Amino acid sequence: MFSRTAVTGAVRQALRAPGSFAIRPSPIRASLTPAQIRLLSQETRQAIDKAVGSAPVVLFMKGTPETPQCGFSRASIQILGLQGVDPSKFTAFNVLEDEELRQGIKEYSEWPTIPQLYVDKEFVGGCDILMSMHQDGSLAKMLEEKDVVVPAEEGKTE
Repeated sequence: MFSRTAVTGAVRQALRAPGSFAIRPSPIRASLTPAQIRLLSQETRQAIDKAVGSAPVVLFMKGTPETPQCGFSRASIQILGLQGVDPSKFTAFNVLEDEELRQGIKEYSEWPTIPQLYVDKEFVGGCDILMSMHQDGSLAKMLEEKDVVVPAEEGKTE
């Protein structure tokens, strides 16, 4: 269904590189104790920035689109397929391949669960948000506005 799925070697290496720490302000962080806050290194943040910008539609998931490793990741892939997301404008990253990515993406988005969807470098949400947006039609509208769906064939009737 979708083709690009692996974290590149450069991204993986950057995710493992030691470095300085940066913290973005967050109302969620205000409620956490220092032991609960995971400081994201600048190198990890840059690597995730690069991954998020690698395609117009980016999904961080458990497993791959062809072999999802959890029901939420499977549901997210199914929703994107039903929405007609263009495979050439989509990429997925398997967070199970790299623990730094798995933990780092949660800190990066300030969202505690995986999968996580980004469209045009903007965080959309997890599976529950995708499901809700799919059901109310707002996901289809957003994806069409961002020009990331396969165009309907003209003259084709169903």
